[in-house]
Amino acid sequence: MSNLSARFNDLKTLWHLLVSRIDGKTHSERLNSFYQGQASGYDQFRKRLLHGRCELFESLPVPDNGIWVDMGAGTGENAELWGQKLCQFQRAYLVDLCQPLLDVCSKRIMTQNWSNVKAICADATTFRSPETQIDLITFSYSLTMIPDWFQAVNHAWDLLRPGGILGIVDFYVSRKYPQSNHASHSWFQRNFWPVWFSSDNVFLNPDHLPYLHDRFEVISLIENLGSLPFLPLLKAPYYILIAQKN
Repeated sequence: MSNLSARFNDLKTLWHLLVSRIDGKTHSERLNSFYQGQASGYDQFRKRLLHGRCELFESLPVPDNGIWVDMGAGTGENAELWGQKLCQFQRAYLVDLCQPLLDVCSKRIMTQNWSNVKAICADATTFRSPETQIDLITFSYSLTMIPDWFQAVNHAWDLLRPGGILGIVDFYVSRKYPQSNHASHSWFQRNFWPVWFSSDNVFLNPDHLPYLHDRFEVISLIENLGSLPFLPLLKAPYYILIAQKN
């Protein structure tokens, strides 16, 4: 993509982020309304916004002939992060409720000729695969966009086989008084970022990490700060979590 095209794409995406109105009575309708005008340029802009995805997929184990489900998969770019390791999965399901993003995802699957990958329009709280149990489930910047996030976590628990792996990377804020081994965010971070992101229906929640710790056995957790496009002086908190179903 040329510099001119990249700048135009950024401006178009920013317009949708800051100005475009989100309409719809259901969660699916609101997602379609928000992403319809920016789906084609989604990946280019968010590479500078969604930190930690490469680190997550580099760290996740790849079960031989296993089943992987990416909840809130969007355009399916996460599948590319596996590289050649994607071929080791028996089946991969890229699940999302947003049809404009899934249209991009389906084109990607066809272009890459992934015979073991399928795009599915479904809710992360109710999705069922033909396989009875899943080896690996990921949420990449999608848990904060799921209204019933706690139900999505519970459903992931139900779908995973015993010993199955959960991988998550997402924005968050800490509780005012977090556990001693967790990061503590300032008053500004805890109050500014939830308001900032909520205008795009992204809801940062101080209870995400404590609930995940309660439901799963945490293997690794990285808490960090990431820069935002066009806001060089501000950094948003995000985490990378790998956990296991006991």
